[in-house]
Amino acid sequence: MWVASYRLGTVSAMNYRRLGRTGFEVSEIGYGAWGISGVQWIGAKDDESIAALNRAIDLGLNFIDTARAYGEGHSEQLVGRVVRERSERVYVATKVPPKNLVWPAPDGIDVAEVYPGDYVRRSAEQSLENLGLETVDLLQLHVWQDAWLGQGDWLDTLEELRSAGRVRHVGISINDHQPANALAAIEAGVVDTVQVIFNVFDQSPLERLLPACREHDIGVIVRVALDEGGLTGTITADSEFPEDDFRRHYFGDGRAAEVERRVGAICSDLGIESGQMAETALRFVLSEPAVSTVIPGMRTTRHVERNVAVGDGHGLPREQLDTLRDHRWERNFYE
Repeated sequence: MWVASYRLGTVSAMNYRRLGRTGFEVSEIGYGAWGISGVQWIGAKDDESIAALNRAIDLGLNFIDTARAYGEGHSEQLVGRVVRERSERVYVATKVPPKNLVWPAPDGIDVAEVYPGDYVRRSAEQSLENLGLETVDLLQLHVWQDAWLGQGDWLDTLEELRSAGRVRHVGISINDHQPANALAAIEAGVVDTVQVIFNVFDQSPLERLLPACREHDIGVIVRVALDEGGLTGTITADSEFPEDDFRRHYFGDGRAAEVERRVGAICSDLGIESGQMAETALRFVLSEPAVSTVIPGMRTTRHVERNVAVGDGHGLPREQLDTLRDHRWERNFYE
């Protein structure tokens, strides 16, 4: 299944993959809508965001991932405005933020502090109001602990929302760098999709999560495929970010210089230029058949045209994948 898109003046094909047992056929490149919220990612402008969303849909993108926590609903509002004005079928996913507003969810916390049923219902209804939609295609819990299985009334509430036609499918957004912390939920059959960090540096989902998703027909949404910009070839030791931009911490403590060194090593090993790094990083993720869609953040039409062009159904050659396997980088951002 494909539509025509344009890259450097030539026609390429947008490829679609099945989002697990939802049955949705979604574009390989989806739209990560955190960056258009205007919060934590400094510099987003609504008119540019609207133009970028529309351009993405023009080029065949049909999956957008947002969240109520992104700019206190502002991202949802922008997404809903665009989707409502388009005639194309665009799948919209959003998320219920933890009630205690703690990301990621710490070990040992009671689910009643995070996702009591009445709160999940109110949050879902608020998201639908922000989006201006009667039904959301995918409602995800924005943090997760497998220990919550069998606790609380969050699952009953999600099923009630689904039965009422307010939600089509449910999923979880796995805590950062904890892919094994969803295996019990997958095996229990309580979710239709998982969202997970997976990139050249963090390859841990390959070990257990992705095989489990293949076995149980769970849709896989990959976030942070470009390492928050680290795998675009644009981060250097001299990169600076505004005080309120989360990347100031993410690339702090010498990480920016280490990113520059590691990306340089990747480019050298593969024989590519730094300007090819983003495409290579996205194709690395899309080379895994278990992945349904990858959702890079895109705030401008330039970002859209660069990233959407990668969703053409072509992964990386085996020798390049083997080379990239050696560039895994274990990091801990939460100490």
